[in-house]
Amino acid sequence: MQLTSFTDYGLRALIYLASLPSGELTSITTVTDTYGVSRNHMVKIINKLGQLGYVETVRGKNGGIRLGMPAGNIVLGHVVRAIEPLQIVNCAPDFCNITPACQLKGILADARNAFLNELDKYTLLTLVDNNPPLRVLLGLPAEH
Repeated sequence: MQLTSFTDYGLRALIYLASLPSGELTSITTVTDTYGVSRNHMVKIINKLGQLGYVETVRGKNGGIRLGMPAGNIVLGHVVRAIEPLQIVNCAPDFCNITPACQLKGILADARNAFLNELDKYTLLTLVDNNPPLRVLLGLPAEH
């Protein structure tokens, strides 16, 4: 299963924000520069993550973005469910003529659920806690 770039960069943005000291603001430009993704794409991602409460946006001269909740409360499976289109195959009868007898869709649904259940075991904190090499790769100070 391959995540869309929207979900991929959404998770990466959350990882970056979780790597900052608690409550610290950063800019969308800083996140886009870190990952080499277009600012326009990241604005859409941050907007969606903000609507879901994962990111808080602060307007104004000293504004920016930061995590909207503690990293330990952000379950990876929940994030993926919220932003990833999880339909693996198109089983619409007008698209696939074997849909009424197909058993593949059930197997793929089970596989998708197993994937999500595995992600449910981990939070954003799991990814960033005690991970100095990640901080170095993100261009952040070794400890916060």
